[in-house]
Amino acid sequence: MYPVDLHMHTVASTHAYSTLHDYVAQAKQNGLKLFAITDHGPDMADAPHYWHFVNMRIWPRVIDGVGVLRGIEANIKNQQGEIDCSGPMLDALDLIVAGFHEPVYAPRDKKHHTEAMIAAMAGGLVHIISHPGNPKFPVDIRAIAEAAAHYDVALEINNSSFTHSRLGSEPNCRAIAEAVRDAGGKLAFGSDSHTAFTLGNFEHCLRITSEVDFPEDRVLNVTPRRLLDFLEQRTGKTIAEFADF
Repeated sequence: MYPVDLHMHTVASTHAYSTLHDYVAQAKQNGLKLFAITDHGPDMADAPHYWHFVNMRIWPRVIDGVGVLRGIEANIKNQQGEIDCSGPMLDALDLIVAGFHEPVYAPRDKKHHTEAMIAAMAGGLVHIISHPGNPKFPVDIRAIAEAAAHYDVALEINNSSFTHSRLGSEPNCRAIAEAVRDAGGKLAFGSDSHTAFTLGNFEHCLRITSEVDFPEDRVLNVTPRRLLDFLEQRTGKTIAEFADF
């Protein structure tokens, strides 16, 4: 398994059940070196207040040898690609994941979903698009893969889409991996853990990328340094505490 996980939720997203401390302990047990906490953006009903994201600045960068990134799973809100992450939140966060969630953006049709997702990528704030294979939000897969490569945004293969959430995603996820491969873009793996017990579980992500012969050097999770270099290139910010990761 890879040592970086880029998508998980704590008790701050009230339908999840683990704390930051739980995730650190599980990361050590599982051999993970770096992970990102990505609780839901404030437009979701179960999300924390925006102060939660601003105050992530008080977190230690490294806990018991495990690096902790300050992140969010923001919501794509509208056709213009607006997300519920702005102002002081942007200064506090290391990683911005964004995607569609039904309570914020009601499903429409492939054309509208594709336009909104590409607009979110074009806005320059989003680093990873979460669960783009969700069958409730069909998109033009080739178009989003080409846009992601152009804007240097990674598309996520979400392990929970094969086991708990968004069932029926597998054909889309395979097609996304193929399209990103052909477009020269990047993939990110996320466990989308809502309990610490599944942290770092990429079983189905690895199976899909193996089946389509996706180049490992374009998967962000392979090493901490690969992910950190990607973020530094995107944001211009270097996190000094991670210099040796």
